[in-house]
Amino acid sequence: METRDSLEQEIVQDMEETAAATEETEQAASEPAAEEQPTAEEKLQQQLDELNDRYMRMAAEYDNFRKRVLRERDMVRSEATGKALTALLPIYDNLERALAQETADTEYKKGVEMTARQFDAALDSIGVEIIAPEAGDSFDPTVHNAVMHIEDEALGENTIAECFQKGFRHGDKIIRTAMVKVAN
Repeated sequence: METRDSLEQEIVQDMEETAAATEETEQAASEPAAEEQPTAEEKLQQQLDELNDRYMRMAAEYDNFRKRVLRERDMVRSEATGKALTALLPIYDNLERALAQETADTEYKKGVEMTARQFDAALDSIGVEIIAPEAGDSFDPTVHNAVMHIEDEALGENTIAECFQKGFRHGDKIIRTAMVKVAN
């Protein structure tokens, strides 16, 4: 019996130790849970941080949208100006040819000159630059179109000998290259 009583005591003692250990574990688990529960101030700060983050992202998206719209608007404006100029350039060329012709009627020549000056002023007002290379200027294939080539020792290599047709530039975009004769 004694063994049975001692066995029962050992079991009871083990159960008490297990219960005490379980109680300590539960207390330890409940204490950090209490620490993990955010206070009202921490909750408000977290909400403020989330709202601030959303606001900053929305502001960045709007800024990107605004920049993209400005780029697209400038591109569309440049394309529209280019197309309109392309349609008007033959008129400019004809005015230049009319100015180059000799005429006995001075009033007629004066009228053509006034029309050409007005056309130049209109081009200038919309930001169009006329590319008018002179004989002796250096040839640049980005703005000049070489349609003839001559050998002339008086002119250097890749030098423009004559300009047949003026070119036009709007901003960074070349509307039409200048048609030239190149020496050497």
